[in-house]
Amino acid sequence: MLPEPIIALTAALAKLPGVGPRSAERLALHLVQTETALVQHLAQTILTARERIRFCDTCGALTEKSPCSTCTDDRRDAALVCVVERAVDILSIERSGSYRGKFHVLGGKISPLDGVEPDDLRIAGLEQRLATEPIKEIIIALGTDVEGDATSSYLAKRLARPGLKISRIGFGLPAGSGLEYADDLTLNRALESRREMH
Repeated sequence: MLPEPIIALTAALAKLPGVGPRSAERLALHLVQTETALVQHLAQTILTARERIRFCDTCGALTEKSPCSTCTDDRRDAALVCVVERAVDILSIERSGSYRGKFHVLGGKISPLDGVEPDDLRIAGLEQRLATEPIKEIIIALGTDVEGDATSSYLAKRLARPGLKISRIGFGLPAGSGLEYADDLTLNRALESRREMH
């Protein structure tokens, strides 16, 4: 039987995404046998990252200062905004190396069963950007599950304006999955084969 502190540490680590019970136990056992200075450094690094990282007020990306470096980069195409579900989805698209526009994070998908309504998402912020930024095209890059499809359709209707093209990424993405599971080539092709939404 493991001592209570190891059981508690294992339970805490198991709450991290992608860490199952066995992996959590291995990590916990490793950490309690590691030099104290290394564990203190890890703990301090986690705390520092949590204290310093925030969401960009403009696009919703993870950043240390707001507006973020993507929003302030003059080399990026300000006429193009890619709408994603979560801040981490930006990392997936950036890794593909094929997109040079700006981003907007919704903060979720419409899901009445989970109590997520349009007002719970950052749609009003996107509408505000449409009024103040030279945006000519919005690329909707949401997953292909039911909620992603419903949210994409809702956005296409709500954001429709004369002179604004609204497209959705092409689907080399597996049905029912999110951007985090797509490889760089698939994301690149999905962005290139986006289609206009009506």
